[in-house]
Amino acid sequence: MTMIHILNGPNLNLLGLREPHIYGHDTLASVEAMCQAKAKALGVEITFRQTNVEGELVNHIHEAREKAQGLIINAGAYTHTSIALHDAVKGVGLPTIEVHLSNVHAREAFRHHSYMAAAAKGVICGFGPQSYILALEGLAHILKQKEKA
Repeated sequence: MTMIHILNGPNLNLLGLREPHIYGHDTLASVEAMCQAKAKALGVEITFRQTNVEGELVNHIHEAREKAQGLIINAGAYTHTSIALHDAVKGVGLPTIEVHLSNVHAREAFRHHSYMAAAAKGVICGFGPQSYILALEGLAHILKQKEKA
């Protein structure tokens, strides 16, 4: 079965508590539950992880190379700072979708640049937890097209 790894970066463990006026009241556990339900409906499997440590996120990306056909990543603040994550995504060569809960382009100027975007097939932001669902739908479509080719 098609495997997709969904990786979450720093501070997403505080989802539901941290700045709910920006990120909403859903917890990361509830986002994971939504993703599990959507994955089942799409006929794919997911592995869902979160870490606050940049190097661990790089290791999770490397691990996905052996175990997954695609990646969805919300790198949090590392999106705007980490060339290492960009290089890891490029290095594993998996179709990747970057996601964000908030519309990063409507926020502080430092959030407008993404190192991840250049390595990703697409970027989805601003739809709250629905951003993950949209990413799953898009990536499942990309992977199904790839299987047909």
